[in-house]
Amino acid sequence: MTSRAELEAFLDAHGVDHAPVEHAAVFRVGEGEEIKAAIPGAHTKNLFLKDHRGQLWLISAEQGTQVDLKALPALIGSGRMSFGSPERLVEALGVTPGSVTALALINDPEHKVRFVLDAVLARAEQVNFHPLTNTATSTLSQAGFRRFLAAVGVAPLIVDFEAMEIVPEG
Repeated sequence: MTSRAELEAFLDAHGVDHAPVEHAAVFRVGEGEEIKAAIPGAHTKNLFLKDHRGQLWLISAEQGTQVDLKALPALIGSGRMSFGSPERLVEALGVTPGSVTALALINDPEHKVRFVLDAVLARAEQVNFHPLTNTATSTLSQAGFRRFLAAVGVAPLIVDFEAMEIVPEG
């Protein structure tokens, strides 16, 4: 699996500006609010899920977004969803609970994990993700984040969680 240093070298090689801020480990949304207050941009919550058909999903949403896991399957065409196990998370994305991040998609070259991006994050000028570890937060521009996704071959499914509808790209 990719190390943080390798991720940062990958971002550099693809012209993705990233500004990591080191901090104490943060395991859940709601922790580290003083840290987040000092970092500009949209902050994220990231959910690693599995549907009853075995499909893996990563949902990246703005930290305050309500994600209705009961209504979401009908919208995105998945089966009933539950949280993926820590073992499956490590196997699929190479990170541990508390460090779930869209940047871990670098560890999924076979695209076994489908990526859902909150429309709020898709519109944000800057987005913040853990750089494969929950002891830092990296700020990326929207353009940089999209360059990262393109470089790893991932086209996000963008969902407006408030309206519960898929948002077309563009």
